[in-house]
Amino acid sequence: MEIAVTTELTSTTITNILEAVPGIKNVLRSPAADAMVNLTRSAAGLAAFDLKDARELLRFAFRRGLIGNEEHDRVLTEVESAAQARQDRLAARKAARDDLARARGKAAGKPRPARAKGVHKAKTRPALGARKPGAGRAKPAKKKAKPVAKRGKAAHGKAKAAKRVRPSSRPRPKAAKGKKRR
Repeated sequence: MEIAVTTELTSTTITNILEAVPGIKNVLRSPAADAMVNLTRSAAGLAAFDLKDARELLRFAFRRGLIGNEEHDRVLTEVESAAQARQDRLAARKAARDDLARARGKAAGKPRPARAKGVHKAKTRPALGARKPGAGRAKPAKKKAKPVAKRGKAAHGKAKAAKRVRPSSRPRPKAAKGKKRR
C-alpha cells in the first residue's frame, strides 16, 4: 500500500521552476494580468483598446468581490456603448472620405488605369498672340574664362610690367591761361 504525500510548493520553488522552464511563465500567467497590461498600454496610447480585456478585468474584479454585480453590469454596458460609438464614428469618417474621393473622380483604393505604351496626351497649341513665359527674351551670352598666364623662368623675380596706356582718340583739353601744365 502506497501513501500519497502532497508537497506544498514554496514561492522560492515556484520561482526556480519559472526560471528553469522557458515559456512556462506565459502559460501560467493569469488572463486578468494580461488584461491589466493591455488596458494600461491602451490608456497610455501605446496600443489599441480591446473590449475583451475590459470584460476580463471586470469579471476578475467581480469574482474577487471587489465590485458588485450591478456595478459590473453598468460599467460593462458603458464601455461597450462607448466602443460601439467609436467604431460608428470611424466608419462614418471612412464613408465620407470615400464619397469625397468618388466626387473628385477618383475611386477610393483603386489605382489609376495605366496608359498603353506610346500613347501620350494630345498637346494643344497656344492661341495666336499668346506667349510662353520668357519668350522673346535674349539669352545672356556665356562669358569665356580668361586664360591664366603661364609662369616661366623669366617671370620669376621680376615686377609686373605697367599696363600699356592707349592714346585717346579725342583731344586733350588745353590748360587754362596763366597756369602751368605739369
